[in-house]
Amino acid sequence: MDQLPKRPANYVPLSPVGFLPRANAVYGDRTSVIYGRVRFTWSQTYERCRRLASARSSASASARTTWCRSWRRTCPPFTRCTSRCPWPAPCSTPSTPAWTPTRWPRSCATRRPSSSSWTTTTSASPATRSNSSRMNPAARLTMSRSWPSSTTWTRPTGTRLGELEYEALVSNGDPNAELPTLTDEWDALTLNYTSGTTSAPKGVVYSHRGAYLSTTSLLLQWGVGNEPVYLWTLPMFHCNGWTFTWGMAARGGVNVCIRNAHPASIYSAITQHGVTHMCCAPVLFSILLEGADGDDAKLEAPVHVLTGGAPPPAALLEQVERVGFKVTHAYGLTEATGPALACEWRDRWDRLPLHERARLKARQGVSVLSLAHADVKNADTMASVPRDGTSVGEIVLRGSSVMKGYLKNPEANEAAFRGGWFLTGDVGVVHPDGYIEIKDRSKDVIISGGENICSKEVEEVLFRHPGVADAAVVAMPHPRWGETPCAFVVPSRDNKQHAGVVREEDVIEFCRKHMARFMVPKKVVVVDALPRNALGKVEKVKLRAEARKISAAVCYNNVPASWR
Repeated sequence: MDQLPKRPANYVPLSPVGFLPRANAVYGDRTSVIYGRVRFTWSQTYERCRRLASARSSASASARTTWCRSWRRTCPPFTRCTSRCPWPAPCSTPSTPAWTPTRWPRSCATRRPSSSSWTTTTSASPATRSNSSRMNPAARLTMSRSWPSSTTWTRPTGTRLGELEYEALVSNGDPNAELPTLTDEWDALTLNYTSGTTSAPKGVVYSHRGAYLSTTSLLLQWGVGNEPVYLWTLPMFHCNGWTFTWGMAARGGVNVCIRNAHPASIYSAITQHGVTHMCCAPVLFSILLEGADGDDAKLEAPVHVLTGGAPPPAALLEQVERVGFKVTHAYGLTEATGPALACEWRDRWDRLPLHERARLKARQGVSVLSLAHADVKNADTMASVPRDGTSVGEIVLRGSSVMKGYLKNPEANEAAFRGGWFLTGDVGVVHPDGYIEIKDRSKDVIISGGENICSKEVEEVLFRHPGVADAAVVAMPHPRWGETPCAFVVPSRDNKQHAGVVREEDVIEFCRKHMARFMVPKKVVVVDALPRNALGKVEKVKLRAEARKISAAVCYNNVPASWR
Protein backbone atom coordinates (compact mmCIF):
# COMPACT_ATOMS: atom_id res chain seq x y z
CA MET A 1 0.00 0.00 0.00
CA ASP A 2 2.89 2.38 0.72
CA GLN A 3 3.90 2.09 -2.93
CA LEU A 4 0.62 3.63 -4.09
CA PRO A 5 1.09 7.38 -3.61
CA LYS A 6 -1.26 10.15 -4.58
CA ARG A 7 -0.86 11.19 -8.22
CA PRO A 8 -2.34 14.06 -10.25
CA ALA A 9 -4.35 11.46 -12.14
CA ASN A 10 -6.01 9.94 -9.08
CA TYR A 11 -6.10 12.73 -6.51
CA VAL A 12 -7.62 16.18 -7.05
CA PRO A 13 -8.64 18.34 -4.08
CA LEU A 14 -12.41 18.60 -3.78
CA SER A 15 -13.88 22.02 -4.56
CA PRO A 16 -17.25 23.23 -5.89
CA VAL A 17 -15.36 25.75 -8.01
CA GLY A 18 -14.68 22.87 -10.41
CA PHE A 19 -18.37 22.67 -11.31
CA LEU A 20 -18.09 25.77 -13.51
CA PRO A 21 -15.44 24.53 -16.00
CA ARG A 22 -17.50 21.38 -16.35
CA ALA A 23 -20.67 23.43 -16.94
CA ASN A 24 -18.84 25.33 -19.67
CA ALA A 25 -17.72 22.10 -21.33
CA VAL A 26 -20.96 20.15 -20.96
CA TYR A 27 -23.72 22.78 -20.83
CA GLY A 28 -22.03 25.70 -22.60
CA ASP A 29 -24.99 26.64 -24.82
CA ARG A 30 -27.60 26.33 -22.09
CA THR A 31 -28.99 29.36 -20.29
CA SER A 32 -27.32 29.93 -16.95
CA VAL A 33 -28.93 33.14 -15.67
CA ILE A 34 -32.20 34.98 -16.31
CA TYR A 35 -32.77 38.37 -14.69
CA GLY A 36 -35.49 40.36 -16.39
CA ARG A 37 -34.25 40.89 -19.94
CA VAL A 38 -30.69 39.86 -19.07
CA ARG A 39 -29.64 36.34 -20.08
CA PHE A 40 -26.34 34.51 -20.03
CA THR A 41 -25.26 31.06 -21.16
CA TRP A 42 -22.91 28.87 -19.18
CA SER A 43 -20.09 29.64 -21.62
CA GLN A 44 -20.63 33.36 -21.11
CA THR A 45 -20.80 32.89 -17.36
CA TYR A 46 -17.58 30.88 -17.47
CA GLU A 47 -15.76 33.62 -19.38
CA ARG A 48 -17.02 36.37 -17.10
CA CYS A 49 -16.03 34.39 -14.02
CA ARG A 50 -12.52 33.89 -15.38
CA ARG A 51 -12.28 37.59 -16.06
CA LEU A 52 -13.41 38.43 -12.55
CA ALA A 53 -11.11 35.83 -10.99
CA SER A 54 -8.19 37.24 -12.98
CA ALA A 55 -8.96 40.79 -11.91
CA ARG A 56 -9.34 39.78 -8.30
CA SER A 57 -6.16 37.72 -8.27
CA SER A 58 -4.11 40.56 -9.72
CA ALA A 59 -5.62 43.12 -7.35
CA SER A 60 -5.47 41.08 -4.15
CA ALA A 61 -2.43 41.57 -2.02
CA SER A 62 -2.16 37.97 -0.93
CA ALA A 63 -3.88 34.60 -1.05
CA ARG A 64 -5.22 35.31 2.42
CA THR A 65 -7.25 38.29 1.25
CA THR A 66 -10.98 38.24 1.81
CA TRP A 67 -13.31 39.99 -0.62
CA CYS A 68 -16.39 41.41 1.00
CA ARG A 69 -19.41 41.96 -1.22
CA SER A 70 -22.58 43.76 -0.21
CA TRP A 71 -25.25 43.18 -2.80
CA ARG A 72 -28.87 42.50 -3.46
CA ARG A 73 -30.37 39.30 -2.15
CA THR A 74 -30.49 37.67 -5.60
CA CYS A 75 -28.72 39.25 -8.56
CA PRO A 76 -26.71 37.72 -11.45
CA PRO A 77 -23.29 39.01 -10.27
CA PHE A 78 -23.83 37.25 -6.96
CA THR A 79 -24.29 33.92 -8.74
CA ARG A 80 -20.88 34.41 -10.32
CA CYS A 81 -18.92 35.91 -7.45
CA THR A 82 -20.38 33.99 -4.54
CA SER A 83 -19.96 30.59 -6.08
CA ARG A 84 -17.43 30.48 -8.84
CA CYS A 85 -14.83 33.16 -8.52
CA PRO A 86 -12.52 32.24 -5.62
CA TRP A 87 -10.69 29.95 -8.07
CA PRO A 88 -9.44 29.06 -5.48
CA ALA A 89 -8.37 32.29 -3.77
CA PRO A 90 -9.02 34.84 -2.43
CA CYS A 91 -11.68 33.93 0.09
CA SER A 92 -15.09 35.56 -0.47
CA THR A 93 -17.40 37.13 2.09
CA PRO A 94 -21.05 37.46 1.09
CA SER A 95 -22.82 40.08 3.17
CA THR A 96 -26.31 41.46 3.50
CA PRO A 97 -27.46 45.02 2.84
CA ALA A 98 -29.40 44.75 6.11
CA TRP A 99 -26.19 45.17 8.12
CA THR A 100 -26.01 48.59 9.70
CA PRO A 101 -22.70 50.30 10.51
CA THR A 102 -22.94 49.21 14.14
CA ARG A 103 -23.60 45.57 13.19
CA TRP A 104 -21.01 45.30 10.42
CA PRO A 105 -18.82 42.35 11.51
CA ARG A 106 -15.66 43.44 13.21
CA SER A 107 -13.63 40.86 11.28
CA CYS A 108 -14.47 42.70 8.03
CA ALA A 109 -12.11 45.51 8.99
CA THR A 110 -9.49 46.31 6.38
CA ARG A 111 -5.86 46.05 7.37
CA ARG A 112 -2.61 46.31 5.48
CA PRO A 113 -1.60 43.12 3.64
CA SER A 114 0.31 40.71 5.77
CA SER A 115 1.38 37.12 5.35
CA SER A 116 -0.01 36.29 8.77
CA SER A 117 -3.36 38.04 8.75
CA TRP A 118 -6.58 38.16 6.80
CA THR A 119 -7.27 41.28 4.76
CA THR A 120 -10.72 42.31 3.58
CA THR A 121 -11.10 44.23 0.33
CA THR A 122 -14.56 45.59 -0.36
CA SER A 123 -15.18 46.17 -4.04
CA ALA A 124 -17.90 48.41 -5.37
CA SER A 125 -21.12 46.52 -5.62
CA PRO A 126 -23.61 46.29 -8.49
CA ALA A 127 -26.05 47.85 -6.06
CA THR A 128 -29.34 49.22 -7.18
CA ARG A 129 -30.61 52.55 -5.95
CA SER A 130 -33.13 50.73 -3.77
CA ASN A 131 -30.52 49.31 -1.43
CA SER A 132 -27.41 51.41 -1.91
CA SER A 133 -28.58 54.04 0.58
CA ARG A 134 -28.79 51.35 3.27
CA MET A 135 -25.45 49.80 2.34
CA ASN A 136 -23.35 52.94 2.00
CA PRO A 137 -22.73 53.70 5.69
CA ALA A 138 -21.69 50.15 6.54
CA ALA A 139 -19.81 49.38 3.34
CA ARG A 140 -17.70 52.50 3.60
CA LEU A 141 -16.37 51.32 6.95
CA THR A 142 -14.51 48.53 5.15
CA MET A 143 -13.61 50.08 1.78
CA SER A 144 -10.06 49.18 0.83
CA ARG A 145 -7.50 51.96 0.77
CA SER A 146 -4.86 49.80 -0.91
CA TRP A 147 -5.86 50.53 -4.53
CA PRO A 148 -3.57 52.78 -6.59
CA SER A 149 -4.89 56.34 -6.54
CA SER A 150 -4.14 56.70 -10.24
CA THR A 151 -6.54 53.89 -11.16
CA THR A 152 -9.54 55.17 -13.08
CA TRP A 153 -12.64 53.05 -13.71
CA THR A 154 -15.65 53.62 -15.87
CA ARG A 155 -19.12 53.31 -14.40
CA PRO A 156 -21.39 51.44 -16.80
CA THR A 157 -23.99 50.19 -14.31
CA GLY A 158 -25.26 50.40 -10.76
CA THR A 159 -24.38 52.74 -7.93
CA ARG A 160 -20.71 53.19 -7.08
CA LEU A 161 -19.83 52.51 -3.44
CA GLY A 162 -16.05 52.45 -3.71
CA GLU A 163 -13.08 52.74 -6.04
CA LEU A 164 -14.07 49.69 -8.09
CA GLU A 165 -17.27 49.12 -10.05
CA TYR A 166 -18.30 45.56 -10.82
CA GLU A 167 -18.60 45.67 -14.62
CA ALA A 168 -15.37 47.63 -14.89
CA LEU A 169 -13.64 45.01 -12.79
CA VAL A 170 -14.94 42.22 -15.05
CA SER A 171 -14.04 43.97 -18.29
CA ASN A 172 -10.46 44.54 -17.14
CA GLY A 173 -9.91 40.86 -16.34
CA ASP A 174 -8.13 38.43 -18.68
CA PRO A 175 -10.21 35.29 -19.43
CA ASN A 176 -7.06 33.46 -20.56
CA ALA A 177 -4.93 34.29 -17.54
CA GLU A 178 -3.31 31.50 -15.57
CA LEU A 179 -5.26 31.17 -12.34
CA PRO A 180 -4.10 29.73 -9.01
CA THR A 181 -4.42 25.99 -8.49
CA LEU A 182 -5.96 24.58 -5.34
CA THR A 183 -3.50 22.35 -3.49
CA ASP A 184 -5.30 21.79 -0.19
CA GLU A 185 -9.04 21.16 -0.04
CA TRP A 186 -9.00 22.33 3.59
CA ASP A 187 -8.21 25.88 2.39
CA ALA A 188 -10.86 28.51 3.07
CA LEU A 189 -13.39 29.01 0.28
CA THR A 190 -15.79 31.55 1.75
CA LEU A 191 -16.28 33.54 4.93
CA ASN A 192 -19.98 33.70 5.78
CA TYR A 193 -21.71 35.36 8.69
CA THR A 194 -24.40 34.10 11.00
CA SER A 195 -27.71 35.93 11.00
CA GLY A 196 -27.08 37.63 14.33
CA THR A 197 -30.58 37.06 15.74
CA THR A 198 -29.26 36.30 19.23
CA SER A 199 -25.84 38.02 19.18
CA ALA A 200 -23.46 39.88 16.91
CA PRO A 201 -22.80 38.05 13.61
CA LYS A 202 -19.94 35.55 13.80
CA GLY A 203 -17.62 34.84 10.87
CA VAL A 204 -17.96 31.23 9.68
CA VAL A 205 -15.16 29.87 7.48
CA TYR A 206 -16.02 27.19 4.89
CA SER A 207 -13.48 24.83 3.36
CA HIS A 208 -13.45 23.81 -0.31
CA ARG A 209 -13.97 20.19 0.78
CA GLY A 210 -16.96 20.96 3.00
CA ALA A 211 -18.68 23.08 0.37
CA TYR A 212 -18.16 20.44 -2.34
CA LEU A 213 -19.58 17.63 -0.20
CA SER A 214 -22.53 19.75 0.99
CA THR A 215 -23.43 20.69 -2.58
CA THR A 216 -23.33 17.18 -4.02
CA SER A 217 -25.12 15.54 -1.09
CA LEU A 218 -27.96 18.05 -1.11
CA LEU A 219 -28.46 17.71 -4.87
CA LEU A 220 -28.73 13.95 -4.42
CA GLN A 221 -31.01 13.95 -1.38
CA TRP A 222 -33.35 16.57 -2.79
CA GLY A 223 -33.47 14.68 -6.07
CA VAL A 224 -32.38 17.57 -8.31
CA GLY A 225 -32.14 16.17 -11.84
CA ASN A 226 -30.59 17.46 -15.02
CA GLU A 227 -31.41 20.98 -16.32
CA PRO A 228 -33.45 22.27 -13.35
CA VAL A 229 -34.98 25.76 -13.47
CA TYR A 230 -34.22 27.28 -10.09
CA LEU A 231 -36.00 30.40 -8.81
CA TRP A 232 -33.97 32.48 -6.38
CA THR A 233 -36.27 33.49 -3.54
CA LEU A 234 -33.64 32.58 -0.94
CA PRO A 235 -30.99 35.26 -0.24
CA MET A 236 -27.73 34.21 -1.88
CA PHE A 237 -25.72 35.69 0.97
CA HIS A 238 -27.21 33.08 3.32
CA CYS A 239 -24.85 30.07 3.35
CA ASN A 240 -24.07 30.79 -0.32
CA GLY A 241 -27.69 30.16 -1.16
CA TRP A 242 -27.67 26.83 0.72
CA THR A 243 -24.94 25.72 -1.75
CA PHE A 244 -27.19 26.09 -4.81
CA THR A 245 -25.04 28.87 -6.27
CA TRP A 246 -22.63 25.98 -6.86
CA GLY A 247 -25.30 23.32 -7.32
CA MET A 248 -26.90 24.89 -10.40
CA ALA A 249 -23.54 24.82 -12.18
CA ALA A 250 -23.18 21.15 -11.27
CA ARG A 251 -26.53 20.30 -12.89
CA GLY A 252 -26.49 22.79 -15.76
CA GLY A 253 -29.50 24.57 -14.33
CA VAL A 254 -31.03 27.97 -14.96
CA ASN A 255 -30.75 30.60 -12.23
CA VAL A 256 -33.93 32.69 -12.39
CA CYS A 257 -33.38 35.90 -10.43
CA ILE A 258 -36.13 38.32 -9.45
CA ARG A 259 -35.85 41.76 -7.94
CA ASN A 260 -38.15 41.17 -4.96
CA ALA A 261 -39.95 38.17 -3.52
CA HIS A 262 -43.41 39.57 -4.18
CA PRO A 263 -46.29 37.18 -4.97
CA ALA A 264 -46.80 38.56 -8.49
CA SER A 265 -43.07 38.27 -9.30
CA ILE A 266 -42.84 34.73 -7.99
CA TYR A 267 -45.88 33.37 -9.79
CA SER A 268 -44.96 35.23 -12.98
CA ALA A 269 -41.49 33.69 -12.97
CA ILE A 270 -42.90 30.22 -12.29
CA THR A 271 -45.28 30.49 -15.23
CA GLN A 272 -42.95 32.25 -17.68
CA HIS A 273 -39.82 30.17 -17.13
CA GLY A 274 -41.23 26.82 -16.02
CA VAL A 275 -39.62 26.89 -12.57
CA THR A 276 -39.01 23.42 -11.13
CA HIS A 277 -37.18 24.17 -7.86
CA MET A 278 -36.86 26.92 -5.27
CA CYS A 279 -35.69 27.34 -1.68
CA CYS A 280 -37.17 29.61 0.95
CA ALA A 281 -37.73 30.25 4.62
CA PRO A 282 -41.21 29.29 5.89
CA VAL A 283 -42.15 32.98 6.08
CA LEU A 284 -42.42 32.93 2.28
CA PHE A 285 -45.26 30.40 2.46
CA SER A 286 -47.60 33.14 3.64
CA ILE A 287 -46.53 35.21 0.62
CA LEU A 288 -47.19 32.29 -1.71
CA LEU A 289 -50.64 31.74 -0.21
CA GLU A 290 -51.40 35.45 -0.44
CA GLY A 291 -50.58 35.42 -4.16
CA ALA A 292 -52.57 32.26 -4.91
CA ASP A 293 -55.61 32.98 -7.09
CA GLY A 294 -58.45 31.88 -4.83
CA ASP A 295 -58.94 28.86 -2.60
CA ASP A 296 -58.92 26.46 -5.58
CA ALA A 297 -55.66 27.82 -7.05
CA LYS A 298 -53.37 25.14 -8.43
CA LEU A 299 -50.01 25.33 -10.22
CA GLU A 300 -49.90 23.93 -13.74
CA ALA A 301 -46.86 21.82 -12.78
CA PRO A 302 -45.49 21.03 -9.32
CA VAL A 303 -42.66 23.16 -7.95
CA HIS A 304 -40.27 21.48 -5.52
CA VAL A 305 -39.55 23.65 -2.50
CA LEU A 306 -36.79 23.12 0.04
CA THR A 307 -37.57 25.03 3.22
CA GLY A 308 -35.68 25.64 6.43
CA GLY A 309 -34.44 28.39 8.71
CA ALA A 310 -37.35 28.08 11.14
CA PRO A 311 -39.68 25.17 11.97
CA PRO A 312 -42.72 25.53 9.67
CA PRO A 313 -46.11 24.76 11.23
CA ALA A 314 -47.76 21.63 9.83
CA ALA A 315 -50.92 23.62 9.06
CA LEU A 316 -48.95 25.99 6.83
CA LEU A 317 -47.27 23.10 4.99
CA GLU A 318 -50.67 21.58 4.35
CA GLN A 319 -51.95 24.78 2.74
CA VAL A 320 -49.01 25.29 0.35
CA GLU A 321 -49.09 21.63 -0.68
CA ARG A 322 -52.67 22.14 -1.86
CA VAL A 323 -51.49 24.90 -4.22
CA GLY A 324 -48.99 22.53 -5.85
CA PHE A 325 -45.72 23.19 -4.02
CA LYS A 326 -43.97 19.93 -3.12
CA VAL A 327 -42.24 20.79 0.13
CA THR A 328 -39.13 19.12 1.54
CA HIS A 329 -38.22 20.27 5.02
CA ALA A 330 -34.59 20.71 6.03
CA TYR A 331 -32.71 21.96 9.03
CA GLY A 332 -29.39 23.68 8.91
CA LEU A 333 -27.29 26.58 10.04
CA THR A 334 -24.47 28.68 8.71
CA GLU A 335 -21.94 26.60 10.62
CA ALA A 336 -23.02 23.43 8.78
CA THR A 337 -22.59 24.95 5.28
CA GLY A 338 -26.35 25.14 4.99
CA PRO A 339 -28.74 22.18 5.40
CA ALA A 340 -27.62 19.49 7.85
CA LEU A 341 -30.83 17.45 8.14
CA ALA A 342 -33.40 16.67 5.45
CA CYS A 343 -36.81 15.06 5.82
CA GLU A 344 -36.29 12.22 3.34
CA TRP A 345 -39.70 11.15 2.13
CA ARG A 346 -40.91 7.56 2.39
CA ASP A 347 -43.16 6.22 -0.39
CA ARG A 348 -45.54 4.63 2.09
CA TRP A 349 -46.29 8.06 3.56
CA ASP A 350 -48.03 9.06 0.31
CA ARG A 351 -50.99 6.91 1.32
CA LEU A 352 -51.57 8.96 4.49
CA PRO A 353 -54.11 11.81 4.78
CA LEU A 354 -52.81 15.27 3.89
CA HIS A 355 -52.76 16.54 7.48
CA GLU A 356 -50.71 13.51 8.55
CA ARG A 357 -48.26 13.99 5.66
CA ALA A 358 -47.88 17.63 6.70
CA ARG A 359 -47.11 16.56 10.28
CA LEU A 360 -44.37 14.23 9.06
CA LYS A 361 -42.94 16.87 6.74
CA ALA A 362 -42.69 19.30 9.63
CA ARG A 363 -39.94 17.11 11.08
CA GLN A 364 -36.39 18.03 10.15
CA GLY A 365 -35.36 14.47 9.28
CA VAL A 366 -32.09 12.61 8.91
CA SER A 367 -28.52 13.79 8.40
CA VAL A 368 -27.38 14.90 4.95
CA LEU A 369 -24.89 12.61 3.25
CA SER A 370 -21.95 14.95 3.83
CA LEU A 371 -22.24 14.44 7.59
CA ALA A 372 -20.78 11.42 9.33
CA HIS A 373 -23.44 11.57 12.01
CA ALA A 374 -26.14 13.72 13.60
CA ASP A 375 -27.58 13.07 17.04
CA VAL A 376 -29.49 14.59 19.94
CA LYS A 377 -27.56 14.53 23.21
CA ASN A 378 -27.77 15.67 26.79
CA ALA A 379 -25.47 18.71 26.67
CA ASP A 380 -24.10 17.99 30.16
CA THR A 381 -23.35 14.27 29.90
CA MET A 382 -23.11 14.04 26.07
CA ALA A 383 -25.25 10.89 26.26
CA SER A 384 -27.73 10.30 23.43
CA VAL A 385 -31.38 10.85 24.35
CA PRO A 386 -33.85 7.95 23.92
CA ARG A 387 -35.59 7.61 20.55
CA ASP A 388 -39.03 8.22 21.96
CA GLY A 389 -40.00 11.52 20.32
CA THR A 390 -40.34 13.26 23.68
CA SER A 391 -36.92 13.29 25.39
CA VAL A 392 -35.24 16.56 24.47
CA GLY A 393 -31.55 17.31 24.05
CA GLU A 394 -29.19 19.40 21.96
CA ILE A 395 -28.74 18.62 18.28
CA VAL A 396 -25.08 17.83 17.55
CA LEU A 397 -23.28 17.26 14.24
CA ARG A 398 -20.10 15.64 13.01
CA GLY A 399 -18.76 15.63 9.46
CA SER A 400 -16.74 17.31 6.73
CA SER A 401 -19.46 19.84 5.94
CA VAL A 402 -19.16 21.43 9.39
CA MET A 403 -17.30 24.76 9.28
CA LYS A 404 -13.57 25.12 9.82
CA GLY A 405 -14.43 27.42 12.71
CA TYR A 406 -15.34 30.97 13.68
CA LEU A 407 -12.89 33.58 12.43
CA LYS A 408 -10.94 35.36 15.19
CA ASN A 409 -13.20 33.93 17.90
CA PRO A 410 -11.40 31.20 19.89
CA GLU A 411 -13.88 31.43 22.78
CA ALA A 412 -16.82 30.67 20.49
CA ASN A 413 -14.89 27.79 18.89
CA GLU A 414 -14.18 26.22 22.27
CA ALA A 415 -17.84 26.43 23.21
CA ALA A 416 -19.09 25.07 19.87
CA PHE A 417 -16.77 22.07 19.50
CA ARG A 418 -16.85 19.55 22.32
CA GLY A 419 -16.13 15.83 22.56
CA GLY A 420 -15.76 15.38 18.81
CA TRP A 421 -19.08 17.09 18.05
CA PHE A 422 -20.33 20.48 16.93
CA LEU A 423 -23.06 21.71 19.29
CA THR A 424 -25.76 23.56 17.38
CA GLY A 425 -27.55 25.21 20.30
CA ASP A 426 -30.87 23.83 19.02
CA VAL A 427 -33.09 21.60 21.12
CA GLY A 428 -34.73 18.57 19.52
CA VAL A 429 -36.04 15.03 19.90
CA VAL A 430 -35.44 11.78 18.03
CA HIS A 431 -38.49 9.80 16.91
CA PRO A 432 -38.50 5.98 16.96
CA ASP A 433 -37.81 5.90 13.20
CA GLY A 434 -34.62 7.94 13.70
CA TYR A 435 -35.99 11.22 12.34
CA ILE A 436 -34.98 14.30 14.31
CA GLU A 437 -37.43 17.08 15.07
CA ILE A 438 -36.29 20.46 16.32
CA LYS A 439 -38.20 21.84 19.26
CA ASP A 440 -36.54 25.16 19.95
CA ARG A 441 -33.38 27.18 20.20
CA SER A 442 -31.83 26.50 23.59
CA LYS A 443 -32.08 30.23 24.29
CA ASP A 444 -35.80 30.21 23.45
CA VAL A 445 -36.88 27.44 25.83
CA ILE A 446 -39.30 28.88 28.40
CA ILE A 447 -38.89 27.59 31.97
CA SER A 448 -42.16 28.14 33.80
CA GLY A 449 -42.49 26.89 37.38
CA GLY A 450 -39.81 24.28 36.70
CA GLU A 451 -41.50 23.05 33.50
CA ASN A 452 -39.69 23.39 30.16
CA ILE A 453 -41.93 24.80 27.43
CA CYS A 454 -40.86 24.65 23.78
CA SER A 455 -42.07 27.80 22.08
CA LYS A 456 -42.47 25.91 18.79
CA GLU A 457 -45.13 23.63 20.32
CA VAL A 458 -47.16 26.64 21.45
CA GLU A 459 -46.72 28.28 18.03
CA GLU A 460 -47.98 25.12 16.33
CA VAL A 461 -51.27 25.43 18.20
CA LEU A 462 -51.55 29.16 17.48
CA PHE A 463 -51.18 28.52 13.75
CA ARG A 464 -54.21 26.24 13.92
CA HIS A 465 -56.38 29.14 15.08
CA PRO A 466 -58.47 30.21 12.06
CA GLY A 467 -57.84 33.89 12.68
CA VAL A 468 -54.04 33.70 13.04
CA ALA A 469 -51.73 34.09 10.04
CA ASP A 470 -48.39 34.32 11.86
CA ALA A 471 -47.27 33.80 15.43
CA ALA A 472 -44.23 33.81 17.69
CA VAL A 473 -43.89 32.91 21.36
CA VAL A 474 -41.24 34.16 23.80
CA ALA A 475 -40.60 34.08 27.52
CA MET A 476 -42.10 36.84 29.65
CA PRO A 477 -41.14 37.43 33.31
CA HIS A 478 -43.84 36.24 35.70
CA PRO A 479 -44.10 37.12 39.43
CA ARG A 480 -45.01 33.57 40.44
CA TRP A 481 -43.69 31.16 37.79
CA GLY A 482 -40.49 32.96 36.88
CA GLU A 483 -41.30 32.86 33.16
CA THR A 484 -44.45 32.31 31.16
CA PRO A 485 -45.23 32.21 27.42
CA CYS A 486 -46.13 35.49 25.75
CA ALA A 487 -47.61 35.17 22.25
CA PHE A 488 -47.46 37.72 19.45
CA VAL A 489 -49.98 36.96 16.71
CA VAL A 490 -50.71 38.47 13.30
CA PRO A 491 -54.34 38.29 12.14
CA SER A 492 -55.05 36.42 8.93
CA ARG A 493 -55.73 38.44 5.81
CA ASP A 494 -59.50 38.01 6.03
CA ASN A 495 -59.68 39.02 9.68
CA LYS A 496 -57.70 42.23 9.21
CA GLN A 497 -60.80 43.67 7.59
CA HIS A 498 -62.83 43.15 10.77
CA ALA A 499 -61.39 44.89 13.80
CA GLY A 500 -61.62 42.91 16.99
CA VAL A 501 -62.12 39.48 15.40
CA VAL A 502 -58.85 38.16 16.83
CA ARG A 503 -59.13 38.89 20.53
CA GLU A 504 -56.68 38.01 23.26
CA GLU A 505 -59.21 36.14 25.38
CA ASP A 506 -60.38 34.05 22.41
CA VAL A 507 -56.83 33.00 21.53
CA ILE A 508 -56.07 32.10 25.15
CA GLU A 509 -59.26 30.04 25.35
CA PHE A 510 -58.33 28.28 22.10
CA CYS A 511 -54.93 27.39 23.57
CA ARG A 512 -56.51 26.02 26.75
CA LYS A 513 -58.49 23.56 24.64
CA HIS A 514 -55.44 22.32 22.74
CA MET A 515 -52.50 22.23 25.16
CA ALA A 516 -51.49 21.63 28.75
CA ARG A 517 -52.50 24.46 31.07
CA PHE A 518 -48.92 25.36 32.06
CA MET A 519 -48.10 25.96 28.35
CA VAL A 520 -50.96 28.40 27.72
CA PRO A 521 -49.72 31.97 27.04
CA LYS A 522 -50.56 34.35 29.84
CA LYS A 523 -50.48 37.24 27.39
CA VAL A 524 -51.42 37.50 23.70
CA VAL A 525 -50.46 40.60 21.74
CA VAL A 526 -52.08 41.23 18.34
CA VAL A 527 -49.63 42.95 15.94
CA ASP A 528 -49.62 43.88 12.25
CA ALA A 529 -46.37 42.01 11.55
CA LEU A 530 -43.58 40.19 13.35
CA PRO A 531 -40.07 41.67 13.29
CA ARG A 532 -37.90 39.63 10.93
CA ASN A 533 -34.31 39.88 9.77
CA ALA A 534 -33.05 39.72 6.18
CA LEU A 535 -33.29 35.91 6.24
CA GLY A 536 -36.93 35.90 7.28
CA LYS A 537 -36.19 34.74 10.82
CA VAL A 538 -38.26 36.22 13.63
CA GLU A 539 -36.13 38.51 15.77
CA LYS A 540 -37.25 37.13 19.10
CA VAL A 541 -34.81 39.31 20.98
CA LYS A 542 -37.05 42.27 20.08
CA LEU A 543 -40.18 40.39 21.11
CA ARG A 544 -38.61 39.45 24.45
CA ALA A 545 -37.88 43.13 25.06
CA GLU A 546 -41.55 43.94 24.40
CA ALA A 547 -42.63 41.11 26.70
CA ARG A 548 -40.48 42.50 29.50
CA LYS A 549 -42.16 45.89 29.09
CA ILE A 550 -45.57 44.25 29.31
CA SER A 551 -44.58 42.33 32.43
CA ALA A 552 -43.16 45.45 34.08
CA ALA A 553 -46.43 47.28 33.49
CA VAL A 554 -48.44 44.72 35.45
CA CYS A 555 -49.08 45.46 39.12
CA TYR A 556 -47.71 42.37 40.87
CA ASN A 557 -49.84 43.10 43.96
CA ASN A 558 -52.92 42.56 41.86
CA VAL A 559 -52.06 39.90 39.29
CA PRO A 560 -54.82 39.46 36.68
CA ALA A 561 -56.74 36.20 36.82
CA SER A 562 -55.42 35.20 33.41
CA TRP A 563 -51.86 35.34 34.79
CA ARG A 564 -52.44 32.97 37.70
